Amino acid sequence: MSLPVILQQMGVIFILVAIGILLQKRGIVDNITSKKLSAIVVDVCNPALILASILSGNITATHKDLITAAGLGAAFYAFLVALGFGIPLLLKAKPDNRKFYNLMTVYTNTGFLGIPVAKAVLPPNALIYIIVINIFYSLLFYTHGLMILGKGKDQDSSGRHPVLKVFNIGTVMAVLSLVVFWFNLRLPPILANTVEYVGNATIFLSMALLGTFIARSRFIDSVKDFRIWIYIAIRLIFIPVAIVYIMKAMGFDKTAILAMCLMGAVPVGNLPMIQAEKIGEDTTTLSAGIAVTTVISGVTITLLISLFSAVL
Repeated sequence: MSLPVILQQMGVIFILVAIGILLQKRGIVDNITSKKLSAIVVDVCNPALILASILSGNITATHKDLITAAGLGAAFYAFLVALGFGIPLLLKAKPDNRKFYNLMTVYTNTGFLGIPVAKAVLPPNALIYIIVINIFYSLLFYTHGLMILGKGKDQDSSGRHPVLKVFNIGTVMAVLSLVVFWFNLRLPPILANTVEYVGNATIFLSMALLGTFIARSRFIDSVKDFRIWIYIAIRLIFIPVAIVYIMKAMGFDKTAILAMCLMGAVPVGNLPMIQAEKIGEDTTTLSAGIAVTTVISGVTITLLISLFSAVL
């Protein structure tokens, strides 16, 4: 995808986010509506977008590419888990906040933001890497992530152990999509078209919802913490740039590099904050990280993807 096209697509995403801000400011979308729409995006639209992309026939990746994606995903999260312990120490975060910076480092918005952005600005084959990354995300968060929060052995109000949440609709659909890809399966047209129509709603809904979150956040207060800016420099700029140069030196192709660059550049995800709120933790650091990185990542992702698409 050429540089002008990427800039145009990112411009569209900025406009969709701005629509969400306007909807929130005018009271059209409130907190309750936002939560319900978020559930629709996460549990219905995003999984449908993944499957629709596989069924479209535009993805020409091979079985070898999928195996490569699995290896990259494992290496990616091994690196982030190690970095999750180092960044809080580097930032000299207070002991009570270290686990939150740890979670912010490892668990970014690879699905809610990463999937629609990848669909909009990256080559079709990049989605294989995005799907695999999101499977690793679910596997890790409900094991390592809950351990970091100190509540890994707790059960929720339904009596379901948190580790069982690995088997959520997003993870199941991602695995199903990889099975469809591996065996080159095809759905009947009526089902394939339905999946496509549902998936097409993802980009607008997810970007607009990000706008509503930004509109509700205490953004001005959040930017006053100098640690957030050091974190941004490391997490949203240094890490994706390092990923690009390491992968280029190792001989990976352009699509894989851009996909992993995007996964390294997406902002802090909201799942750690949701879980922290559920167990009664102070979420000030997490909410500040989500708000600031979401806004700043719009610029950093645009610059990084545009630059490396042109030079790789």
